[in-house]
Amino acid sequence: MRTVHHLVPDGDGWLLSLSQTWHPEQLRPALRPVVIVPGYGMNSFIYSYHPTGVSLEGYLAEAGLEVWRADLRAQGRSMSTGGGDDYALEDLALTDLGAALAAVLERTRTQTDRVDALGGSLGGTLVLAHACLRPDNRLATLVCMGSPVRWEKVHPLVKLAFASPFLAGLVRLRGTRRIAEVALPFLARRTPWLLSVYMNPEITDVSAAREMVRTVEDPNRHVNRQIARWIRDRDLILEGINVSDGLARVTNPLLCVLALGDGIVPPATAAWPFHHVGSVAKRLVEVGSRTVAMAHADMFVSDQAHERVFQPIRDWLLDQQVPRAGESAQRIE
Repeated sequence: MRTVHHLVPDGDGWLLSLSQTWHPEQLRPALRPVVIVPGYGMNSFIYSYHPTGVSLEGYLAEAGLEVWRADLRAQGRSMSTGGGDDYALEDLALTDLGAALAAVLERTRTQTDRVDALGGSLGGTLVLAHACLRPDNRLATLVCMGSPVRWEKVHPLVKLAFASPFLAGLVRLRGTRRIAEVALPFLARRTPWLLSVYMNPEITDVSAAREMVRTVEDPNRHVNRQIARWIRDRDLILEGINVSDGLARVTNPLLCVLALGDGIVPPATAAWPFHHVGSVAKRLVEVGSRTVAMAHADMFVSDQAHERVFQPIRDWLLDQQVPRAGESAQRIE
């Protein structure tokens, strides 16, 4: 596989880091490129890494797709050219994602004029918000992995962490990656029940913590405050518009993937976009079971990820390259 790095101005004081990956022998130029948008407090590294097998990026590239990882402001190798830390979800979903999508279409090796988008956690929320608030967008097929829009259910630990919008936005956090590197193996050994809201160490190799935490970024206090208000009010409001209600106007084909043991974005919340989007072509994939629990991070890095998560995503993206009239909603467990 080949990977080329790009720095793209977003017009708001940031150079966004885009990584373009393709397999020279497998690339199918007639297929749309897919852009991967990482979640909150992380960068796109985890999509190019797997502790025991091929990454999601590599898995899709081997299928002939051109894969782009988009690090928005303050993520990965993105750089400030004057932009500060006082930004909001709107800036990520509209300004940055819009600039990233335009750059992909300018630089793609494919012969297409639209982009498929895959968002993990909050990255999927940003993708859905962009589709809702920018009706002239260049998005085609969408994939969301554990992505909230309306908080139908909130885990008690998440509710506690964001109980006060004022306090959530008060403290500037630093050194989160180092803390995660120490905490991950400790929690796996001593309090796996606490780690289980995010990851199941029985199916995810936590001995690779030093590598996996390369995806961790410091959270932004201004976005923290916005998330706390969002959780309190339940509906996502951006630019004064209720995005939760606006999903009914989004008709892009949509695949929702959720983990039944997810404590970060509980299943009822992660499934909400599937049930309320206006798409005719849509599918819900639920992974994990009572015997093999899968949580939030397990969708990306567990031993189960390839068969249960990567494969249905690949198949969905390939199937939607040729739209089929009258395709009905599907649910897969």
